[in-house]
Amino acid sequence: MSLRVVLGGMVASVPGHGGATWAALQYAIGLRALGHDVMLIDELHHPGDPAASARCMADVVGTFGFDGRAALLTGGGHALGVPYARVQAFASGADLFVNLGGTVRDPDVVGAARRRMLVDLDPVFTQLWHAVDGVDVGLGMHDRFASVGLRLHARECAVPDCGVAWTPTLPPVVLDRWPVAHAEPTGGITAIGNWRSYGTIEHRGVRYGQKAHSVRALIDLPQRTEEPPRFAVLIDPSETQDLAALHANGWALIDAARETATPAAYARFVRASAAELGIAKEGYVVSRCGWFSDRSACYLASGRPVIAQRTGWEHVLPEGEGLLGFDSAAEAAEAMAAVRAEPARHAVAARAMAEEYFDARLVLSMLVEAGLDG
Repeated sequence: MSLRVVLGGMVASVPGHGGATWAALQYAIGLRALGHDVMLIDELHHPGDPAASARCMADVVGTFGFDGRAALLTGGGHALGVPYARVQAFASGADLFVNLGGTVRDPDVVGAARRRMLVDLDPVFTQLWHAVDGVDVGLGMHDRFASVGLRLHARECAVPDCGVAWTPTLPPVVLDRWPVAHAEPTGGITAIGNWRSYGTIEHRGVRYGQKAHSVRALIDLPQRTEEPPRFAVLIDPSETQDLAALHANGWALIDAARETATPAAYARFVRASAAELGIAKEGYVVSRCGWFSDRSACYLASGRPVIAQRTGWEHVLPEGEGLLGFDSAAEAAEAMAAVRAEPARHAVAARAMAEEYFDARLVLSMLVEAGLDG
């Protein structure tokens, strides 16, 4: 059954984040591939650089074939790409609005759809912002809720559910857009990340920290490995103490703003890697919420093994071949050595895992079903 679907996601409002753009595109392209009529919408929430955002949106539209089906809302009833009136008209006839991370907040657009699903891409933080800090995360604008926190419902995850039922969902990957990378990897084992996405949250004596806190606990990892991981990181130059520690311990730092800024650059970086070292935000780790990275899904689809910090996902996904988990620097080093020892075996297993668990056709079919349920 073909549906009319609005997909809200961050593709252009914050330019220079190729991975975030891809995270939204997996949904938009995947829903379109299922035969649905899809409009892709982003929204500016701060002044930023509107011209850069407009260029980024134009690039996405041209590259991925969303001409006439993509808009950047700029406030005050205005939009770039598709006129605001057409956005409203499309939304008013939509069967489902899938709002990734609550990106789109315009009530006249979100509220027009028959069903409105908030897909939480930042589990634990979303719930704690709402329940502890009183932040409006958009719950009231939606009537269906899903999360990439696969274990938010589990007993060991002491995170408030905010009074809603979160449907667990894996991050989708469009397999034909992420084919197996047959070329010999030249980039080594790589990691990608933002040192601090935002502030740390304290709740009931537990610190829910950022990637910075997780890396600090793994700081001596390069000294345990044959070859240090290459870390494409967005880190402010003022983080002098952390930068000194990273350099002193042998981390090979790469400027993510240069290497992964666009969807094309991001894809090249992933495919050139031998494997991913997936370091999770501390909040995901200590909460055991089951978060699993959309970036890791891209590595797996490309036939690049993933060495992922455990967050509870190990209760849902098998580990050992293609996907290897770790809780400590010593265990991460062992997993890196295992991947280097048998790269072909782990590469085949990585792609097989992507096909079995992360195929957008499967993931998004279930997500749409949950969005329309009832």
